[in-house]
Amino acid sequence: ITASVVAISGVIGWVGLVIPHIARMLVGPNFERLLPAAMLMGASYLVLVDTLARSLGRIEVPLGILTAVVGAPFFLWFLWRGRHGWS
Repeated sequence: ITASVVAISGVIGWVGLVIPHIARMLVGPNFERLLPAAMLMGASYLVLVDTLARSLGRIEVPLGILTAVVGAPFFLWFLWRGRHGWS
């Protein structure tokens, strides 16, 4: 199911899969702090990747490719790590 969502939604799928987990690692499981942190981190991540995509070369690299290149290693690390260490 997750692969289907990412295949259909593209960029937003990677942001929705990776950024909330990173935010939870940084601010903990308290939802009152987690939701604003995840929103700010997701927006900052997309702005950073979009700026990088526009400035890499003569042509603009598709945003979905860069989010996948950056997001996939984190996602694989989360899968490898399992549920150990979550509060």
